[in-house]
This record gives sequence, structure tokens and C-alpha cells, in this order.
Amino acid sequence: MSTTGAIAHVTVKSPDQMQELGRRLAPLLRPGDLVLLTGELGAGKTTLTRGLGEGLGVRGAVTSPTFVIARVHPSLTGGPALVHVDAYRLGGGLDEMEDLDLDVSLPESVVVVEWGDGKVEELSEDRLHVVIGRAVGAQAPGGAGGHPEDDVDDVREVTVTGLGARWADVGLLALETC
Repeated sequence: MSTTGAIAHVTVKSPDQMQELGRRLAPLLRPGDLVLLTGELGAGKTTLTRGLGEGLGVRGAVTSPTFVIARVHPSLTGGPALVHVDAYRLGGGLDEMEDLDLDVSLPESVVVVEWGDGKVEELSEDRLHVVIGRAVGAQAPGGAGGHPEDDVDDVREVTVTGLGARWADVGLLALETC
């Protein structure tokens, strides 16, 4: 059973800030890391991954792999490749994911799986789980000191949780500061 390492909570107010969060998260990643992204349609999972790709210095535009299931972006800087998977259309668990050979890609790559919750956790006890939700209540624009003119549709609450020993001392809390 995985133990929980650090947890970071970040309020993201625009797609640009979501992409910047990905760029700030990228230096904390290394080959073999599994990142699960959870959030509703349009939450910003691909935008975050685009920032990860920029931060990792990978080749190619990072776009949603919904219709191809997975895309591999090789490194341009000698770092790990980014394997970007969209498991939305895959109904089963790890059995259905086996055709993607993620277990082969994982040791030398950073594997990011959108909609992977409940499907790929068995790949690694050590993983990063990023949950993206819409801000509500006091956290939403206009609530408890917010600015009503802010676009409520763009504000997201992002929770980054490190699971396993790998994430115990990585410094996720630094993500909370801009």
C-alpha cells in the first residue's frame, strides 16, 4: 500500500497559470515517474501536461491524445521522454492498458495519464496524483474577498499528492507559492 507524501494545494485562475503550474512541476519529475490527472472535461488536464512538456523540453506540440490514446514526446534536452496517455475511452483497468506497453515506457519516461484514476495505479506504487476541480464557495471569484470580475469558469483548485516513498521529500509544497 502506498504512503502519502506531501500534498500541495494551488489555486489556478487561468489557462496560462495552469500551463505555468506544469512548467513548475516539471523539474520535480524524473524518469520512471507516473502522473495521474483527474478532473472533469475541460478542467485543464491537457493544459497542465502542455506545461509539463515545455518544462521537460520535449519535442512536438502537446495536445490531447483522446483519439490516439497515447503520444510519445521525445526529449530535446537529454531528459526523459513524455508519454501522454488519455484513458478516457478505455473502460477497463490495467488489462486494457497493457496494449500501450506503459510498463515498458515507464522506467525511462515520465508517463502522464489523463483519466487514469482506477486504471493504472498498479504500474507504480510511487506516483503523483493531480486532481483539478472548479473553485467553489469562498475560493471562487467573488466569494470571500474574491473579485467578481474574475472569470469564474477559469478558476481551478489543484491538489497535487505524492504517493509512495519517491515523493516523501520532493518539495511539492513549493508549488503553492507563485
